[in-house]
Amino acid sequence: MKKNSDAKLKIIPLGGLEQIGMNITAFESEDSIIVVDCGLAFPEDDMLGIDLVIPDVTYLKDNIDKVKGFVITHGHEDHIGALPYVLRELPIPIYATKLTMGLIDNKLKEHNLLRAVKRKVVKHGQSINLGDFRIEFIKTNHSIADAAALAIYSPAGIIVHTGDFKVDYTPVFGDAIDLQRFGEIGKKGVLALMCDSTNALRPGFTMSERTVGGVFDTIFSEHRNTRIIIATFASNVDRVQQIVNSAYKYGRKVVVEGRSMVNVITTASELGYISIPDNTLIDIEQMKNYPDEQMVLITTGSQGESMAALSRMAASIHRKVTIKPGDTIIFSSNPIPGNEKAVSKVINELSMKGADVIFQDAHVSGHACQEEIKLIYSLVKPKYAIPVHGEFRHLKAQAGLAQNLGIPKENVFILSSGDVLELNEEKAQVVSKVHTGGILVDGLGVGDVGNIVLRDRQHLAEDGIIIVVMTLEKYSSQLLAGPDIVSRGFVYVRESEDLMEGARTTVSEAVEGCLDRNITDWGKLKTEIKDELSDYVWKKTKRRPMILPIIMEA
Repeated sequence: MKKNSDAKLKIIPLGGLEQIGMNITAFESEDSIIVVDCGLAFPEDDMLGIDLVIPDVTYLKDNIDKVKGFVITHGHEDHIGALPYVLRELPIPIYATKLTMGLIDNKLKEHNLLRAVKRKVVKHGQSINLGDFRIEFIKTNHSIADAAALAIYSPAGIIVHTGDFKVDYTPVFGDAIDLQRFGEIGKKGVLALMCDSTNALRPGFTMSERTVGGVFDTIFSEHRNTRIIIATFASNVDRVQQIVNSAYKYGRKVVVEGRSMVNVITTASELGYISIPDNTLIDIEQMKNYPDEQMVLITTGSQGESMAALSRMAASIHRKVTIKPGDTIIFSSNPIPGNEKAVSKVINELSMKGADVIFQDAHVSGHACQEEIKLIYSLVKPKYAIPVHGEFRHLKAQAGLAQNLGIPKENVFILSSGDVLELNEEKAQVVSKVHTGGILVDGLGVGDVGNIVLRDRQHLAEDGIIIVVMTLEKYSSQLLAGPDIVSRGFVYVRESEDLMEGARTTVSEAVEGCLDRNITDWGKLKTEIKDELSDYVWKKTKRRPMILPIIMEA
């Protein structure tokens, strides 16, 4: 691809910075846009009732004529989860490696979108041409198989996007990361490197996934007489492979439990990313036919999610599995920041049931630590550094590493979602900002819950609600019935009869006062009722419940 000295490239992160999750970045040249990843985020604690958060892609919709395709680095939810929602409005082609595409296909099938969207499977080492761009997929390692880094050849120069990666010289499945290719591309001259920052605060190297296999072997040999239950991430196919290997070695049968886990393992075995010896995997229904010491259960819920299989077992509400004293339970994961409380709650519940819980050393990260990040920088030798994938503290830590490696401070850009970074060989600068944000998904509703609804939910959750019902006569506006007062989540009514009686009196006086002054406008009546009742309740209880007056006429 010819470099054009006047050409400028715009890099626009539409999500994924300032948080772990919702990764999506647009690369824009004169007349083409490609989009790398399209992930979801899980809701914050204050997003009551929200299931997931997807990126706002207004910018892509406004420029739909230029958008050539989605290029996906790997199959984790924070990189593919929003596709079914976004593709409804932007049915543009998707390019991804085999396993990643298998997982995307599952999602599109669920949402009846398979026919509507063009999909192309790309191998590592292959390139695709999209408009002004050529994108090369480079083999990397991560906690899900088939992860890829991208070399994006644009008219303004080469951008290397690592995706989520680690350097694993002894991966469980497939080849090690293609460091040679990173070096070759580095020799051509790289304009910018966008590198995973998740573990940028951790010194040293991330251990190989294979080391976990050794830990499992030790645990299996030390716990030959108990049932073993292992919780891990559904998408970590290599981890499941190693558990299966140990189970087979020690003559145990394996049950996979948890919907997301079953989906991923089914897809991975169909596509040949995991090999399970015959007669090792059994259905959960057959578990009762085997003694405990011949069973391994692989389950979801390592993050303490309340609906996941392990949490349901811990809370004794799982239909098929009851935790017994003597069970050995292994957490093969680290708590994602923010989940620590939920995880320790589940560990406590399991321990109370007499289970032996192991959560040390049975996990390695899928992300590069500082030494691997330095290795990639040294191979790629970028002019500009753009740390991605992480909270601000992670991005800042990587910015520090880049500067230590000799990249001038003014060439390191910590972007926020929505920033438009325009760059070429001469200079790089943030030139403007586009509209971004999270769209909340609640059940089947996408985007119908916004800040105002959330504020109301918060208000209801914290203070409860009082409903005032009364009937006025149509013409004379006389009070015919009521006011009746119903409350939910405010006080226990049976023990607060005086308070409720006082509230009723307050409302009656407010209504009569209005009618005496010939105020019959319902809006004004309602405001008056709200104000008077709110004052009364605040004086008596120092609480501010939501007040909802309902007026009927007869």
